[in-house]
Amino acid sequence: MASAFLYFHFRETGVQISWKDFVHHYLSRGLVGHVEVVNKQYVKVFPAPGVNTSRVNYLWFNIGSADSFEHNLELAQQEIGLDSTQKVPVLYSSESDGTLFLSVLPILLVVGFLLFATRQGPMAGGLGGWGRGGLFGISESKARIIKNNVSVHFKDVEGCEEAKQDILEFINFLKSPRQYHDLGAKIPKGAVLWGPSGNGKTLLAKATAGEANVPFIAVNGSEFQEMFVGVGAARIRDLFATARKNAPCILFIDEIDAIGRKRGKENFGDEGEQENTLNQLLVEMDGFNSSTNIVVLAATNRADILDPALMRPGRFDRHVYIGPPDMKGRASIFKVHLRPLKLDSSVDVETLARNLAALTPDFTGADIANVCNEAALIAARRLSQYVSSKHFEWAVERVVGGLEKRSQVLQLPEKTTLAYHEAGHAVTGWFLEHADPLFKVSLVPRGTGLGYAQYLPKEQYLFTQEQLFDRMCMMLGGRVAEQVFFRQVTTRAQDDLRKVTQSAYAQIVQFGMNGAVGQVSFDLPQWGSLITDKPFSESTAQVIDQEVRSLIDAAFQRTLELILDKKEMVEKVAKHLLDQEILDRAHMVELLGPRPFQEKSSYQEVVDCLEKSKEDTFLPEGLTDWQNNKGDTKHLQNRQNTSALYL
Repeated sequence: MASAFLYFHFRETGVQISWKDFVHHYLSRGLVGHVEVVNKQYVKVFPAPGVNTSRVNYLWFNIGSADSFEHNLELAQQEIGLDSTQKVPVLYSSESDGTLFLSVLPILLVVGFLLFATRQGPMAGGLGGWGRGGLFGISESKARIIKNNVSVHFKDVEGCEEAKQDILEFINFLKSPRQYHDLGAKIPKGAVLWGPSGNGKTLLAKATAGEANVPFIAVNGSEFQEMFVGVGAARIRDLFATARKNAPCILFIDEIDAIGRKRGKENFGDEGEQENTLNQLLVEMDGFNSSTNIVVLAATNRADILDPALMRPGRFDRHVYIGPPDMKGRASIFKVHLRPLKLDSSVDVETLARNLAALTPDFTGADIANVCNEAALIAARRLSQYVSSKHFEWAVERVVGGLEKRSQVLQLPEKTTLAYHEAGHAVTGWFLEHADPLFKVSLVPRGTGLGYAQYLPKEQYLFTQEQLFDRMCMMLGGRVAEQVFFRQVTTRAQDDLRKVTQSAYAQIVQFGMNGAVGQVSFDLPQWGSLITDKPFSESTAQVIDQEVRSLIDAAFQRTLELILDKKEMVEKVAKHLLDQEILDRAHMVELLGPRPFQEKSSYQEVVDCLEKSKEDTFLPEGLTDWQNNKGDTKHLQNRQNTSALYL
């Protein structure tokens, strides 16, 4: 394009004239040196030597044909009286007018773009795009090799001590292999980190990269899926070839369920390509291409859909479950996220972490990080110099209930119904032994709800039928209070009824807690899954439905009797809510008196329990010096080179 611009801009310029002007103004005056017929279409008139040509380089005019032009020129020269020595010489030439260049310009642009893409674009690979990665380099893996400059370390990961010990053993094996080889042990091929999202799987992998004294190769499972056939398998081969060059090393595949789904299903879309990618991964991990001294770590939220061949020993030897942290784990995680915050000098970090851990049941590590960040944002929003305990309480309310919406004003009838609804929940749970104790209830709208209630459930993993029945009664307390005080029901209890129905079906269908259905267990359909056929007959389904209704009716009758018996207390709590809009545990004790049962999960008891039991961070003797074992890496590399030489 630059060449074309220079050609058209700096080429010689001319002025168009007519045949009459040529004869009378130039030819008759002897100003013409010679003429040039170009492409037999037009004539260029060049001046004679000595004539001033500062304005233009030449003159030109169109002609019909070359023969007629020569004939007319001969007649004109005879009329002027020029002899043979004075006649103007005629030359012939051919030139391009640029139409050919304009016709091939689109093709040149396309070819130039492809050449640029192969050399500079995202699909570039090798020399000019034809190197090791094949055409455009699309078969090269997009793995990132990390050797240093990782800011996350094991001290930043808390709440999963057992998983950290497993990962420490992998790192120690790569750093100090003789400690294990002398006993005849072989290095495990890999480990799968699985569990609900937000519990620290990827964070633990980043900490591994920060602590390992070996190359860390990270890749995402979705990077192996492309629109081209065979690209996934080729990238797997390239990935493990890179890992073998950097061995000993750690290879981390995040979201491995993108390529590790179970095979054998009907192939739709790109599932055939996904199976080819999985087959290549199986071969690379434990097939003919055995990967020595390469530890493969993987993370996924869906370990149940992974192929059994991928999960067997020899490929992923260890399956490490990273679930939600318990109360001790939450306290440790809070300590990690409290470090960078500017806390008030009167705040004790240990006490604050324990209190917040008790306030946040079922919170994941990501939720805890969000709480700490929200507390800092609230403090900055209020122009505070430090982050105080009150800011953390507001942050917990923000995360649990959602954004506070003071602008959403409820009408008095709606607010009254809401107050009696929440009072029914609070009083029912207060006088039921196995219900979770109330911590706070508010009528201030938050998020998509009109209010929220916060309870403090204890750390419990096994439930009896009586405990589940008490929880059902507490969930029905709001609906019963509406019916008792207003003789009508509202849509407020929709979520409560859904939970009651789920609990009733789980007791009868899954837990075998019903005499009519018997000691059987069937899987309930999961949300989003296709329901093909029921695992029980139609008569059994009718029995299940009947028993579910009977169980819910029994819970409703028991709750109704309790609300009628404590009607004055419900009304007292509801009026207090209407006046204050917020009711906490101290107010409940003031209004209703102490609970008639021995508290098993009170706030103070949970905190005292934490003071007696710290999180176990004990390491086995073989892993206590894992950070100092760096001398065997060179020995291992020499051993690999010797083996390769013998092979």
